[in-house]
Amino acid sequence: MTDELRVVCWNIEHNGRGPSGGDDHRDLARDILAAIEPHIVLRQELTGAWDRGKADLYAEANRLGGLTPFMAAPREGRSKNPVGVMVDPTLFFIDGYFEHDLPWKPICNPRVRLKGCAKSLDLASAHLCHYDPDLRATEARRITTLADSGRSALVGMDANSYPHADLESVALPDWDQIEDRVHFQHRTIERDGRRVSDTRPDEILSGGDPVFTDLGLHAGTVLGQPGALAATASLTRTDQGAAQRIDRMYCTPGLAPALLAFAVMATDEVREVSDHALLVARFDLDVLRQVLTPAR
Repeated sequence: MTDELRVVCWNIEHNGRGPSGGDDHRDLARDILAAIEPHIVLRQELTGAWDRGKADLYAEANRLGGLTPFMAAPREGRSKNPVGVMVDPTLFFIDGYFEHDLPWKPICNPRVRLKGCAKSLDLASAHLCHYDPDLRATEARRITTLADSGRSALVGMDANSYPHADLESVALPDWDQIEDRVHFQHRTIERDGRRVSDTRPDEILSGGDPVFTDLGLHAGTVLGQPGALAATASLTRTDQGAAQRIDRMYCTPGLAPALLAFAVMATDEVREVSDHALLVARFDLDVLRQVLTPAR
């Protein structure tokens, strides 16, 4: 039996099809993921994967060794880029499935249980609203409910906003230098009479007495892995400033001691597929089992 749990989080731009139906990179994206042999996949931008009986969703899950796939149903008149989660059925039982319906994109939330363990684990993939900081704050607060009543949770997302800690290796945008002024409206909030970078979702999730642990920050500061704090997006655009760490993974604090490593992959192949880096978290399965099997 494997001694580690591999979890990936990736926003594959328009599901590998390109923003305007351009080159098809779906096979390459699946090859990149398959090489990691993930047990949990937290996906954003499953564009078109609901069509034809969710054929693209199942094709990706099958290519990854027969994972069990879930995706949030796209809603009429809203985003056409839904999120999804895939889970290794050899390691996990499925205990439930939930969709948190919010004004722009639903959150995909399977509840699983590591085989041999008594306590369930809520998994969630989210893609916070790209245009409304107030809605992003609401979405983040919704995600905190996954940790309510002592539950354990693991979350991956494109946060479309910025980390709040002062320990980052990438400076926040200098908004006076950003060419795209619509982006300025989408990504800033007002504080003390001035516009600043929107860090509220991260503050809600991992600030103060935290509900969640930011896995990248934990790896970068506690585990001594500075690469975990690398920028994730955009890997292609220049009119919105330098790339930032907007793609993040979180877990409830009790799971954090099981984290072995956290990597931000932005290889040439990853860049060919998407404008977002691929996140890979590796957990010690034995430690996870101790956390998810409460003492009797």
